[in-house]
Amino acid sequence: MRHFYPVIHPTAIIHPKARLDATVRVGPYAVIDEGVELGAHCVVGPHVYLMGLTTIGAHNQFHAGCVIGDEPVDLKYKGEPTRLRIGDHNRFREHVTVNCSNTPEGETVVGSHNFLTPHCHVGHNVVVGDHVILGGGAMVAGHAVVQNGAFISGNCLVHQFCRVGTLALMQGGSGISQDLPPFTMARRVNEICGLNIVGLRRAGFTAEQRLELKRLYHVLFRSGKNMRAAIEEARKKFTSPTAKILLDFVAEAKRGVCRDAGCVAGENEGE
Repeated sequence: MRHFYPVIHPTAIIHPKARLDATVRVGPYAVIDEGVELGAHCVVGPHVYLMGLTTIGAHNQFHAGCVIGDEPVDLKYKGEPTRLRIGDHNRFREHVTVNCSNTPEGETVVGSHNFLTPHCHVGHNVVVGDHVILGGGAMVAGHAVVQNGAFISGNCLVHQFCRVGTLALMQGGSGISQDLPPFTMARRVNEICGLNIVGLRRAGFTAEQRLELKRLYHVLFRSGKNMRAAIEEARKKFTSPTAKILLDFVAEAKRGVCRDAGCVAGENEGE
């Protein structure tokens, strides 16, 4: 991140009780509130607002206009001090918003090595894993979980309490109100259209692992069986650690899972 200002720009407003590592750089007109802790080599760009009980690790970059740690968008919230925890090596591009949790005992979590692009939003009590990409305008609602390596494209919508599985991909403009299984691709609303093959290759999955996932995908989502029966059948045939990730995720779904775009509506819904 390029910067053309001293370590702390004279126009920045930093509460005397905020805790900043000596290597932190803060740009013009940034505001850092009392409950914020910033780790080594973070860069806070111009007009960034860091607030709440927010703990931030090392090597994070906040570009112009980010609002990080603001109150949850929740009518039940009563103004209590609540928390946000951010890991290391994240990039928050222009005007990203991340809210604190809605209760003192909860927390919003953003892991490490994530890339949040302009105007995306992470709601209260969301848990974002590592190596996640959120495209411009993507909205992740409260209590959702985004697992490691997921790619949520521009202007996507993730309903509250939904899960996005590891290495899953959402095509631009898609939305989910059900869980998106690991390794799959979402399109339109609550539909999947196969495996995220490019993501699997980039993650180092072998041809044999990808073939196994393809066969498992067909049993779960294209066999025409209800999900409970499909899971029972699949557990007898697929026993690798990779297959277990997908099977366990689908079996644990409380909101149902997104259905294959080529199947009849409802036949793959959870029970």
